[in-house]
Amino acid sequence: MFSQTDFSHMERALALAARGMYTTTPNPRVGCVLVKDGEVIGEGFTQPAGQDHAEVRALKDARARGHDPRGATAYVTLEPCSHFGRTPPCVHALIDARVAKVIAAMEDPNPAVSGRGLAILRDAGIDVRCGLLASEAYEMNIGFLSRMTRRRPWVRMKVAATLDGRTGLPTGESQWITGEAARADGHAWRARACAILTGIGTVREDDPQLTVRAIDTPRQPQRVLIDSRLDVPLTARILEGAPPWVFCGAEPDPAKADALRERGIEFTPLTNEHGKVDLPAMLGILADRGINELHVEAGHKLNGSLLREGCVDELLIYLAPSLLGNAPGMFDFTPPDTLNARPHLRFHRIDRLGDDLRILARFAVVKTDAPADAKPIT
Repeated sequence: MFSQTDFSHMERALALAARGMYTTTPNPRVGCVLVKDGEVIGEGFTQPAGQDHAEVRALKDARARGHDPRGATAYVTLEPCSHFGRTPPCVHALIDARVAKVIAAMEDPNPAVSGRGLAILRDAGIDVRCGLLASEAYEMNIGFLSRMTRRRPWVRMKVAATLDGRTGLPTGESQWITGEAARADGHAWRARACAILTGIGTVREDDPQLTVRAIDTPRQPQRVLIDSRLDVPLTARILEGAPPWVFCGAEPDPAKADALRERGIEFTPLTNEHGKVDLPAMLGILADRGINELHVEAGHKLNGSLLREGCVDELLIYLAPSLLGNAPGMFDFTPPDTLNARPHLRFHRIDRLGDDLRILARFAVVKTDAPADAKPIT
């Protein structure tokens, strides 16, 4: 169905989409390549929200180069949109440009599109094909797909630990367990996320900034803090810069609440029957705010709560070749009654970074529309 040339052009479109890794949120990362008479005449990738989508950028690029896109083939990593959002539908731009063929990597899971874009193109007489490098396209927008199909972000929990699964000394000292390469890689995963989540325990012990520093990025992810009693110190570094979003209990301390409001910090009371922050409900709220990928860097207690509540999709674990013995672990939750009842994961990818290992593990049962052979693009 697809030629080697088709594969090459779609790979290029995916590479273009990756250029929007840190900037397209809440929109998906999309790349487009226009080819005519065997020559690439235009390229583009989706710009920040409210600006041109990939297809429009590619059409503009072709015309700027002096090419007429009539009769061209458009390789797009995601089905062209068919609805009015911040920008007009891309299907109309392609139809008006009179392209002859559109090859899409996968359908758009957005209910406002979901096959309609491809149908409109076919009705306009354009040859439409779909499914080329679908697994790679899925990985590129795993968070967007999660938000569209499950109304929750894709939740990635990052942990740095020793080979015996320890994250620091009993005194709380934990910097640094892993090496420089692993730490820089962790910042790259921070940068691609829409938001970074931590808990009040981590704020008290480590006073983190939760910002991207080890790599260049044009934007900082939204920071989110779980703080049931609104105990965050007003001197905490997480309160510096762009205000974080705090989820707390139903009746936060009025004085602390007023002090946070004066600093422009948003906080949302959201409790479950135990008086703790309702974590699954929080994910729904974050999704409504356009959060596609949520990156968790928290302590063993919040990590355990998120796992127990079924709020984690994959684990990003950095293992250092060292041992700490009887020290804090990665997760704190009640052991299952039997081995068969334990949570099961599958290794998605294992890489070596310097002296450390990076393990990406996904839970064996995750309700998404992921292709069976989905591979990560990082």
